[in-house]
Formats: sequence, C-alpha cells, structure tokens
Amino acid sequence: MSRGGKVAQPQRYAGRVALVTGASRGIGRASAEMLAREGARVVVNYRRDEAAAAATVAAIESAGGTAWACAADLSVESDLVAMFGAIAEREGRLDVLVANAAATAFKPLAATRRHNLEKTFGITVLGFVSAVQLALPLMPKGGTICAVSGFDSIRVLADHGALGAAKAALETLVRYLAVELAPRGLRVNGVNPGFIETDSARLYGGAEYDSRVRGDWIARTPLGRLGDPTEIAAVIAFLCSADASFVTGQTLVADGGLTLG
Repeated sequence: MSRGGKVAQPQRYAGRVALVTGASRGIGRASAEMLAREGARVVVNYRRDEAAAAATVAAIESAGGTAWACAADLSVESDLVAMFGAIAEREGRLDVLVANAAATAFKPLAATRRHNLEKTFGITVLGFVSAVQLALPLMPKGGTICAVSGFDSIRVLADHGALGAAKAALETLVRYLAVELAPRGLRVNGVNPGFIETDSARLYGGAEYDSRVRGDWIARTPLGRLGDPTEIAAVIAFLCSADASFVTGQTLVADGGLTLG
C-alpha cells in the first residue's frame, strides 16, 4: 500500500532497459516518459535536438525515473554502432526497443529527390533493421520490439508518398521479424496511430493547422477528437509488456476510427 491507503500500481518495466528512438518529442517522448514511470531505465535517442532530448531526460528524472540521452542518426550505420556500443557499456542489456524515429520531405513523388527517399527509407527501413540487428546481442529472452507506423501506410495522404511507402515496408518487417525472432523468445509488434496532436502534425498542417486542418481531421475521426501522444505511448507500453505476451507480428491501429471511413 502507498501513503494514503491507495494501492501502488505495479511497475511492469522494473529492472528493464528500454531504447526509444526519436524520443525528444511527440510520441517518442511520451513513450519514453511512460516506460520510465513504469520502472524502465530509458535511453532517449535523438538526432539533432540535444536540448529537447535533455528536456525529456529532465522530465523523466523529475518524476523519479532514470534516463540518459544518446545522439544517433538512424540512417548512419556508424551512429547506430556507437549508440548500441554505449548501451552495452552503460547498461549491459536491452529489453525493449521502440522504433519511433522518422524523417521525410513532404512533397509529391514526382518531385521527390533521390536523397529525400534515401533519408526516409534510411531511417524508417534500413535504420530499423540495423537497430534490430545491433540490439539482438543485448536482448534476453522476453525482449520486445515495437515499431511506430502511420496511417499514411494504408491511406493516401497528399505529399506522403515516400513516408507512407516506408511505413508500409516497416509493417511488413514487423511481420517477418516476429516469425524470425520468435525462436529467440522475442516479440515484435507495431502501432499505427491516427492523427495525433504533435509538433509534426502542426508542421505538416502549416499555417492553416489551427484554422482549418485540425478541425478537418477531427471531423473525419469517428471519436470526434485528435489523439494524444500519451494514448499511443500506452499502446506501446502494453505491446512491449508481459500483458501482451501472446501478441506478436501485429500492427495495432490506434486511430479513433479514422481509417474505418
């Protein structure tokens, strides 16, 4: 019992180490904070925004959790090797990998340059596979992997061709890896969020986000609202926990009903 007679909530991730990529903001930050609240030691990965990553670590520590930040561009192999080397040295293990990082250029495919495609697929596809490969020597039986997809993988959104294709590939990789890694006692799943209120959503919505875009997406979503990053973090925390011990190879759609229409 905790003070005040309330029953203390069990910490599903006590003693476990989690890496969350792209954890400086949005769904990544919410996931890092939630896993830490449930007892995990969290590695906060970021690509460029050191201050935002430090803010995530500070928020986790102020809530009584444990975290440290590690810079790495997932499209750069040497960065990945260095990051997992640091995890091996500091933690000696990795129980949870949340692949959330993504980057793209929002433009029509006819105007998309080769380097735009290389960066998009380099992080979402190549970076994911490389991260899994580097994580395997550190992952004990019972380890889990969760990839964050997007509804542009199953619905056509203007200027999302490159990212949508990369996310669709990511969901395919989830299925293959789930089968390949099952004999090791590892599970692999994904989550496909709907329109979530994040900095990225505001960036995509542009100047009309508050005046038009936000309302349009609310109208398209049967639950009548946008999603919050913490709601997706809760799905990720479930999929990576023992509560989902018989779930693998699945990408759970958490979109408020958006893709039903």
